[in-house]
Amino acid sequence: MSFRLRLLNLGLRWLARPGLVKADDPVASRLGFFRVARLFRMPPFVLHLEDPGPVPLHWVSVRRSTSDWVILYLHGGAYATGSPLTHLALMARIAKLTGLQVVAPVYRLAPEHPAPAAFEDAGAAHASLIRKGYRPDRIILAGDSAGGGLALALLADLCHRCLHPAGLFAFSPWTDLALTGKSLVRNAARDVFIPAERMQPTVDLVRGGLHADDPRLSPLYARFTCPPPVLIQVGNTEILLDDSRRMAEVLRRAGGEVALREWQDCPHVWQMADGYLPEARAALLEVAGFIAGLVNSSTQQPNDS
Repeated sequence: MSFRLRLLNLGLRWLARPGLVKADDPVASRLGFFRVARLFRMPPFVLHLEDPGPVPLHWVSVRRSTSDWVILYLHGGAYATGSPLTHLALMARIAKLTGLQVVAPVYRLAPEHPAPAAFEDAGAAHASLIRKGYRPDRIILAGDSAGGGLALALLADLCHRCLHPAGLFAFSPWTDLALTGKSLVRNAARDVFIPAERMQPTVDLVRGGLHADDPRLSPLYARFTCPPPVLIQVGNTEILLDDSRRMAEVLRRAGGEVALREWQDCPHVWQMADGYLPEARAALLEVAGFIAGLVNSSTQQPNDS
């Protein structure tokens, strides 16, 4: 564990976590998330474009991008907070390391728009990329926390409709809103960031009329048809650890190739701290290698360069 990771864990445990225990106002939580996000370091020369529409899209690139590939990134925030703006620095760093454009939809948030609103908007964002000329097998799905679960839920739907993406990577995905993972109890005292006692109230806030195990909310219960390669990164002290472990097994049983990476003592979505934290940079370099493998192993078309 690096010295900076040790400091981050202390700060999260004594400053951030107590605030989350008492967080019951989504509007205030959104504002707080946005303020914290301004602390994340942006790489230089970021091009950020907004594409208005029924589901607005934020496009992020840092250097000349491979034009026929794109990363569809779904932000985290427990389906009630967050936006592409809170994740702009993370997306820009992914764009810089991979050479690909990253696009993130402004999906609707609960409780104003409970499930399945986020799932519908994620699907609409993917459809928009198809209309813009991107091939399904040149789209890489991605997300963190609730956004990681949303990306996996979208993956199941796309595979069912024979629109298989090239692959998917997820940071600490929330895949089981039925809250059956044993790590919710086993790691309750070890998780420096997410308080286990807030999980059920959050589920009640966001699920709307859906059952908690509906595949649109909980991809752990989805059926996958020939899933593409998947990379999952999660901290070994997180209460959502078993969400990643069990999700990896579901994908493997469906015939998928899954790389599950459990990082020692890393907090929930530590990748957002790239620029401060060496473990964050190492994790994003692993993502860049995963994506390079997808691009290099893809079947080249006659008009590809």
